[in-house]
Amino acid sequence: MLRIRLGLSVASFLLLAKMSTAPLVDRAVVAFETSHQQREGGGFLVRRPIGGRIRNVDPFLMLDHMGPVEYGPGQAVGAPDHPHRGFETVTYIIDGGMKHQDSAGNSGVLTPGWVQWMTAGSGVVHSEMPTDELLEKGGRMEGFQLWVNLPKKDKMRKPRYQDTPPERIPVAKADGVTVKVIAGESLGVSATIETRIPILYLDVHLSPGSSFTQPIPASYKGFAYVWRGAGFLGKERRPAKMGQVGTMGDGTAFTVSAGADEECRVLLLAGEPIGEPVAWHGPFVMNTWEEIQQAFTDYQSGKLGQIDGAEERYEKTRKAKKAQQKSGRNDL
Repeated sequence: MLRIRLGLSVASFLLLAKMSTAPLVDRAVVAFETSHQQREGGGFLVRRPIGGRIRNVDPFLMLDHMGPVEYGPGQAVGAPDHPHRGFETVTYIIDGGMKHQDSAGNSGVLTPGWVQWMTAGSGVVHSEMPTDELLEKGGRMEGFQLWVNLPKKDKMRKPRYQDTPPERIPVAKADGVTVKVIAGESLGVSATIETRIPILYLDVHLSPGSSFTQPIPASYKGFAYVWRGAGFLGKERRPAKMGQVGTMGDGTAFTVSAGADEECRVLLLAGEPIGEPVAWHGPFVMNTWEEIQQAFTDYQSGKLGQIDGAEERYEKTRKAKKAQQKSGRNDL
């Protein structure tokens, strides 16, 4: 049964209802890229399939694939205090852990399987650091951070967090396919996380030889990112391996497949385009450059607040980077 979630318009609901009986039209891949590694935050390695060569896919601004990386003791880095305004960040942890705090008083620890959907709205100062255990003992770190734009009417709304443990992330299964439903609906299973605009966010695990077709409203734009293994994207079965992304063309469904001998994990994301002007500079995403300038003024004047212990977090990051250099593994 279809459920109307927060932000789903009547028109979109009617479209989904119509799709349930209309023949699906599979989408092709219209742009294809291999993401390269770069350093972000305090120096952690990421691949950026969206927000790099593929600039953005409305309503998605950016996707960072953090790691995978093996840290030695004392080497794990994060992203010390930094501001956000006008959009949402979605953090999904695969391995390792991240400790977050913000100037609104929120704090928590994200470990494997957790999802944090943060609506920055009018603005916060945010800190994302490795957990004490990861920093002390070292270990594997991998995860994702997605940036989702907000429509003008929501850009200055009160910040909100949805910290969701793995047991509250619904899982749907079919033959040879497991789907973690982070947002939207798949295989009759609906996400628990609410979104400001209609969004589909799926982590699809395909066993060798399996295939999965996800219905997607014709108005949505989206992409598929292979983050482990290798497989095929779209109706033309475009070969894709870890680190490669394909954007979706027109249609009402998208198909991902695994090869005969290898598993494949794919992030499949699609959403209703916002279609508004975008002014984007660093951690602020607004509609006009005047609003960007105001965001910087508000941040510099302290209106976005601050978090106690900032210098300690910066010092931990500096020490971790030195530890990497000393180990000779600064190419982590």
